[in-house]
Amino acid sequence: MTENFSKYWLAFASIEKVGSVFIKTLFEHFGSIKSAWCAGPDDLFQIETLTKRQVTDFLDARKNINPDDCLNYILEKKLKFINFTDSKYPYLLKQIPSAPVTLFYKGDLSRCNFDRTLSIVGSRKASESAKTVLSKIISEFKGTDLCIVSGLAMGIDTCAHKAALKNGLSTIGVIASGFDFIYPKQNQDLYKKIEDEGGVIFSEYWPDFQPMTWRFPHRNRIVTGLSKGTLVAEAAIKSGALISANYCLEQGRELMCMPGLLTNPNTEGVYKLIKNGAAVVTRAQDILDALDWQINILNDSSDKIQKLDLDGEEKAVFDLIAIQPQNIDELCSKLCLEFSDLTVILMNLELKGYIRQTDGGRYISEIKNI
Repeated sequence: MTENFSKYWLAFASIEKVGSVFIKTLFEHFGSIKSAWCAGPDDLFQIETLTKRQVTDFLDARKNINPDDCLNYILEKKLKFINFTDSKYPYLLKQIPSAPVTLFYKGDLSRCNFDRTLSIVGSRKASESAKTVLSKIISEFKGTDLCIVSGLAMGIDTCAHKAALKNGLSTIGVIASGFDFIYPKQNQDLYKKIEDEGGVIFSEYWPDFQPMTWRFPHRNRIVTGLSKGTLVAEAAIKSGALISANYCLEQGRELMCMPGLLTNPNTEGVYKLIKNGAAVVTRAQDILDALDWQINILNDSSDKIQKLDLDGEEKAVFDLIAIQPQNIDELCSKLCLEFSDLTVILMNLELKGYIRQTDGGRYISEIKNI
């Protein structure tokens, strides 16, 4: 029977002070993960690219770790995992210098087309306009096999994942902690939705590793590394999104930016990137052009408009909202409708899925390309 070497990959992953570069160095030097784990001090100290401190930290930690216990622990947690020698390991991620050697995950890898992955990053305090535009762009990929990658944080990340799920796209969330933690807690339902239906959640961390501050920017190299290109939706001059943009460029991937309001501080980083050569994205086709992808986008908005079957007042309300977002006072004024009548019309349009109300109280069209 072939020995299961998974336990040695997991044993390495359980050591908090040991990084992926260290593990890869040992694996390549000794030729197998078991030999790397079992190597003696004399052999380890002879590896020139490792520091004495790195080797000492590893040896100290190894004394208290049983690889069999590590495997049993992960199995009891019902976590799935792959390492970078597995055939299912994402090819694009494998190409980056600091690729994680082990990835824990929940969900189903087969849901995701890892050849058509688009990373989306941006501000946690995203503007309503940025979320609206991003949702619209993602909706234009409906009917394709494109997969959206992001970091499951609030703001742009959450918007990207939700828009993907809403439009039947697969999505990958990359978290900055072990699976014992859900951060932020507000996204618990989103985690579950991705796990059960929409794609995969990845973590390079042992289940009980906490969401430390430094792990979030470190996690971003995986978000960008999984994709051929990264779209920055909003980013201040000093932000995690700009860190992701730098990772994207270092990895030799395509950097794209979604322009926003000039008065919004969260667009300063975006315009800096655009000035430095990032591609400008205002529609889905711009992304396809930048990545040189040939995907047929199903553009059925004209058919939808013809089939709306609205009565006179409903059509008048919808036509105004389709041109430009409106609040209820603006609609009352422009259409000379009673407030109570207009409220009923808006509710009916929302129930039919033709419009939705934003957090700012304005109504926007859910029918694209009008």
